[in-house]
Amino acid sequence: MAGVFDPRWQKASCSGSSNACVEMRTVNGLVELRESDDPYVIVQAAPAAFAGLLGVIKVGGLDHVGATA
Repeated sequence: MAGVFDPRWQKASCSGSSNACVEMRTVNGLVELRESDDPYVIVQAAPAAFAGLLGVIKVGGLDHVGATA
């Protein structure tokens, strides 16, 4: 597995020039995600699970998470 500072990490396009962003890459058939300001915490997911998560996010299925009344 490549190191946490591997250049294959891709920054989210919506983060622009900001260094506080989500980055992703694929390693050994898994999708890996991390926050650029905490590069040692890496979340891994199977591609199908990641695609499912993106689908839920795109339709606003997690908009209520963290919301306060």
